[in-house]
Amino acid sequence: MTQDATAERVLAAVKQRRDRVNAAIDEDLPMAEPERLYEASRYILEAGGKRLRPTAALLVGEALAGVDADATTDYRSFPALDGEPFDLMRTAVSVEVIQSFTLIHDDIMDEDDLRRGEPAVHRAYDIETAILAGDTLYAKAFELLSDTGATPANTVEAVNRLASACTRICEGQSLDVEFETRDDVTPEEYLEMVELKTAVLYGASAAIPAVLMGADEETVEALYQYGVDSGRAFQIQDDVLDLTVPSEKLGKQRGSDLVEDKETLITLHARQQGVDVDALVSAETPAEVSEAEIDAAVSTLEEVGSIDYAREMAEDLTARSKERLTVLPEGPARDLLADLADYLITRGY
Repeated sequence: MTQDATAERVLAAVKQRRDRVNAAIDEDLPMAEPERLYEASRYILEAGGKRLRPTAALLVGEALAGVDADATTDYRSFPALDGEPFDLMRTAVSVEVIQSFTLIHDDIMDEDDLRRGEPAVHRAYDIETAILAGDTLYAKAFELLSDTGATPANTVEAVNRLASACTRICEGQSLDVEFETRDDVTPEEYLEMVELKTAVLYGASAAIPAVLMGADEETVEALYQYGVDSGRAFQIQDDVLDLTVPSEKLGKQRGSDLVEDKETLITLHARQQGVDVDALVSAETPAEVSEAEIDAAVSTLEEVGSIDYAREMAEDLTARSKERLTVLPEGPARDLLADLADYLITRGY
């Protein structure tokens, strides 16, 4: 299957499930008092997003249950492996709610003005309300996950896994902040940070539905590693795309990470090859940098093999992630999970 065909297939599957997830968010996180708090809590959820993580959660459930999903699939009363129903959709929503909680707090810490093309929550409201909105989403995610109708033992294990993922996300964010003050960060340390900050939530998205459905430990762990490997590949390839995709396709200035002195796997590898990364561009903001300056920087990074190093690592991680899926029964959902892993390192570019 060509890259374009894979992207088309994945986006169609994501859209089919995204519409259902968006409707479920309205049901599971209704407006309440105080109104301003709940408006802010829902603000980032209503701003859009592909819903990749909840899509992965739904696909895992479909694969384990042998369900060929369509518009009539009842995710609210979905069969666990023992045949008893549970709310798979609420499981998917809980993961997306955690993702939104992390984005709100990330934007505050990074002092970012925009998220998904809209003012960040702390800009649309204020910092105090944004912090409370993030905290509210964090708590709501666990409320949702604890009320899916799954067996008590499986519910406890699922909640524990989500809590562990949240702890590790905070650890990853802390490392990211620490790295800003260090000039000796290694590629290995960067990969650890990426796993903690980004990949563990993909892992939780794939593993938690399996836990709630009563899958065995081998299956749960394989699905977790599928998500982690896919998530790491996603972030690494993001570093590559920032330098190699034209600005008009990216939707932002190409090379902005380089201009803003953000360490990536590419720049860390280049430093190890003796490149003066700080001197690659002279512009101080993405708005000031020229395409010629980015072209020259990319040529240097290509010459020392840094871009290929990152691209090949993303591809290797993706291949490894797809191998993990052999624990699932063959079928359309398993195929889509494999396609999703491929899509995460291309994004249709």
